[in-house]
Amino acid sequence: MNTFLNDDFLLHTPTAKRLYHDYAAKMPIIDYHCHLPPNEIADDINFENLTAVWLNGDHYKWRAMRANGVNESYITGGKSDKEKFDQWAATVPYTLRNPLYHWTHLELQRYFNIHDRLSAATASDIYAHCNTMLQQKQNSVRGLITARNVETICTTDDPLDNLEHHQKIKKDGFGTKVLPAFRPDKAMQADDVIALNTYIQRLEEISDSTISRFEEYLSALKKRHNYFAANGCCVSDHGLEHMYAEDYTDIEINAIFSKIRSEQMLSSMEIAKFKSAMLYTFAVWDHEKGWVQQYHIGALRNNSSRGLRQAGPDTGRDSIGDFLQGISLSRFLDKLDKEDRLTKTIIYNLNPSDNELIATMAGNFNDGSIAGKIQFGSAWWFLDQKDGMTKQLNTLSNMGLLSRLVGMLTDSRSFLSFPRHEYFRRILCNLFGDDIENGELPNDLEWTGKIIQDICYYNAKSYFDFDKK
Repeated sequence: MNTFLNDDFLLHTPTAKRLYHDYAAKMPIIDYHCHLPPNEIADDINFENLTAVWLNGDHYKWRAMRANGVNESYITGGKSDKEKFDQWAATVPYTLRNPLYHWTHLELQRYFNIHDRLSAATASDIYAHCNTMLQQKQNSVRGLITARNVETICTTDDPLDNLEHHQKIKKDGFGTKVLPAFRPDKAMQADDVIALNTYIQRLEEISDSTISRFEEYLSALKKRHNYFAANGCCVSDHGLEHMYAEDYTDIEINAIFSKIRSEQMLSSMEIAKFKSAMLYTFAVWDHEKGWVQQYHIGALRNNSSRGLRQAGPDTGRDSIGDFLQGISLSRFLDKLDKEDRLTKTIIYNLNPSDNELIATMAGNFNDGSIAGKIQFGSAWWFLDQKDGMTKQLNTLSNMGLLSRLVGMLTDSRSFLSFPRHEYFRRILCNLFGDDIENGELPNDLEWTGKIIQDICYYNAKSYFDFDKK
């Protein structure tokens, strides 16, 4: 009997199977952080082929192809979509024990009812079958979202975005809420004063203002924050190597901003102080509006300068970093907390050696006002796989309350990635099932099933309160 990716995939005990099938499987999806392009949802496009929906922008697959000896021309280069797909198909058999092997076949099953394994031998038939299905109206972008029972999506949007696509989606009455998230990373990129000045100039144009002083910069950005709120945003997001929490004075930040505007290079301490001031200000605004703020920390980006020149950022040249996280994270959260300006916060950790640090740090700042106010977020990026998810779930169980976790997110650029929620739910149910059958938890499926449903759906629904948007 072939047990690979059958109905009980990843479910090793009868109890795990009951928890998943009876409680987790049918829960709606709240995908509160992803990188899906809102313009494609607004236009409700049909993808031309499987490469367009599956390979374009997927740096997970690109890394695997490079590791398998595939030339860059078949990855981010100029080869045809069919040629690129053939190279990916030939790579898939070599991804055994990589999560890509599971995700690939799970997505082929869930969206295209394909149970054959993808390889060079099956590539042409699978490509033709999927391409035909992708042309059908029910498999447009909105159809792909609806098919996976997705209730809410939060995209990732720069403060300068006009949000016209979100406005169109709402006006169309699409059944899935698609809301923006405020991602101001480029607004604080003091490492590159040329790029930051270009950004400020664009902000001047959008806000119809002149920005020469720091307070003018903040005023213009606050208008964008307000604009996002008026368009349904209630979530911010930051991608950081580590938290910035240096002491600074207004005089210092004003002087640093003057240097930025005159395109003078900053010292490492000036950069740290500027980023500290920006992060604190954004956090205060988030608290004022009752937003959820998210911090993704620990990525060491663009390691290959040759690869960066060749294909640009976000193309699979990033890795886990070994930054010191504890002291600055503590100082940042404490500064807000002692002023009673710490809003609901999710911290995503990329270095597994910091799991216990993040889990215990979150516990320092829970204050009883909201269940799970400070979250150790789900396993992220390189840790978004069976082992990484299990470690995150076990760490949170040991050092916090797993029962209050707000669940999974895709963090993906692909409209075929929603089965990652299923993957997470199966792993979650298997953990609880093992403990029940081992006698480590009571055999109370009604209560345990409720906890499972909370983690999969209800905790996020309450925590983000998207129903008001």
